[in-house]
Amino acid sequence: MRILFLTTAHNSMSRRAYLELTEIGHEVSVCLAIGDCEMIQAVEKHGPDLIVAPMLKKAIPESIWRNYTCLIVHPGIKGDRGPSSLDWAILNGAEEWGVTVLQASEEMDAGDIWASVNFSMRNASKSNLYRHEATEAAMKALLQAVDRFEKGEYIPEPLDYSKPDVKGSLHVPMKQSDRAIDWSESTERIARKIRSADSQPGVLDQIFGESYYLYGAHEEDILKGQPGDVIARRDGAICRATGDGAIWITHLKRKSDAHNTYFKVPATTVLGDKLKDVPEIPLAFDDSYAGRTYREIWYEEHNNVGYLHFDFYNGAMSTDQCNRLRLAYLSALKRDTKVIVLIGGSDFWSNGIHLNVIEAAESPADESWNNIHAINDLIREIVTTESHLVISSMQGSAGAGGVILALAADFVYARKGIVLNPHYKGMGSLYGSEYWTYLLPRRVRSEIAQELTENCISLGTNTAVRIGLIDEAFGENVYEYCSKVSVLAEKLAQRTDYGHLLERKRRMRMEDERIKPLEQYREEELAKMHENFYSPDSLYHEARKRFVYKICPTCSEVEIYNISSLLPEPVL
Repeated sequence: MRILFLTTAHNSMSRRAYLELTEIGHEVSVCLAIGDCEMIQAVEKHGPDLIVAPMLKKAIPESIWRNYTCLIVHPGIKGDRGPSSLDWAILNGAEEWGVTVLQASEEMDAGDIWASVNFSMRNASKSNLYRHEATEAAMKALLQAVDRFEKGEYIPEPLDYSKPDVKGSLHVPMKQSDRAIDWSESTERIARKIRSADSQPGVLDQIFGESYYLYGAHEEDILKGQPGDVIARRDGAICRATGDGAIWITHLKRKSDAHNTYFKVPATTVLGDKLKDVPEIPLAFDDSYAGRTYREIWYEEHNNVGYLHFDFYNGAMSTDQCNRLRLAYLSALKRDTKVIVLIGGSDFWSNGIHLNVIEAAESPADESWNNIHAINDLIREIVTTESHLVISSMQGSAGAGGVILALAADFVYARKGIVLNPHYKGMGSLYGSEYWTYLLPRRVRSEIAQELTENCISLGTNTAVRIGLIDEAFGENVYEYCSKVSVLAEKLAQRTDYGHLLERKRRMRMEDERIKPLEQYREEELAKMHENFYSPDSLYHEARKRFVYKICPTCSEVEIYNISSLLPEPVL
């Protein structure tokens, strides 16, 4: 079928839905629903058999929904209506929630129901639940609804609150007053309020007499103080005392003026000198800690395998974060182990350099340059590792240099269903570095590498495995995925031919170095990146600014490319 997406943003949900539907043979076009005009024009242009709204914040025009079946993916249980659906579920401590696919109608979220899938709630942020349970439920419900529509035999279920399985209700938009923090409340209650607003819009609060939006909550079990006081700082985050403990807050955004001049950055960057009397309480990546706390990098070791975790907010990696991860990696290599597993966050493996920190720098060009060198230094250490076999374990999605970071390892595994964007060009024709001109063609054919980077192609894990970008994809959820990675890593460490594998790795690196030195790849890439960062004609700085400030695109359509013609035939 020809399917048209009307979506506010081509986000993680929209991209995943696009990949799921195209992989089973549907022809999908994507329209960014900037306004009624754009939506109407897109429908006229594409003449779809079906319209899907995977993430839509405005009503579909009546002229569309009266003439086309429009399926709305709503992040709520049956009967749930209105905005802030997942926000209310988190704030109210719901034990179960769901996703409903319903038909657009005159009354918002009150149309006939095509499919619904529920899930158990966790103690997690809105963005984390959205990217995991909500997305998985949405894919099951959407695929079921599309299949029902295509067969033409299913009669959608009218919304009827008298039915026992219709447990939702109409919500009003959640306001800041609903999330307002009383710092004498429990850590659990405060964390729930912050998580209900993460990643947008954040919880508005006062720090040192000024207004900020709070993001990135992590409970603290040991540190205590006067409720509301900032009692510690660590790796860009601040710790504030609560009624029964404390909580770490990783990111802040100043309350914007009419010109929206502020954006989200690490808390200590925003507060600066206001924290001069607040103690820095470092925690080494391999230190034990008796309770919950905040740490971006930590290490575990089992059965000759070292597990180096890094979980950076939204997958962005600043100069400092790259440097700290590199040092932790070098320390891990000194341990008496055989295999190192690099484990990114459950939401994102990595999205490359930190555009928000760069935008906040006194010289964004200089910070871009420092950041790209720092991530290159990290990747070089992984590529040139001779003492261990290295596994990249991608629990979450990845983009740009983050995908290339994963390819530096000897084995690359991914959780089934994540989305990979191995390209840079969309950020103002950025060329990219991270040794991608070596690592990407090493994994896929040169013509596929060219297609991926030039046409800014998003990949699902099925396609990524088929073209050789990653080795395997598995796991219905994070727990199942991580359990299998541990089994694979420990089996690798115990292999009788481990020494042969390590020696073969060394020989291949020596041969690659003989053909073309690693440093030459870096120099060639950085020559182009220097032009991106410092040329007065560069489009990168404007593109980065638009990304950081979330400025709506001027183009109404997202161009989607298909690489099916480049894929190798499946082995039967």
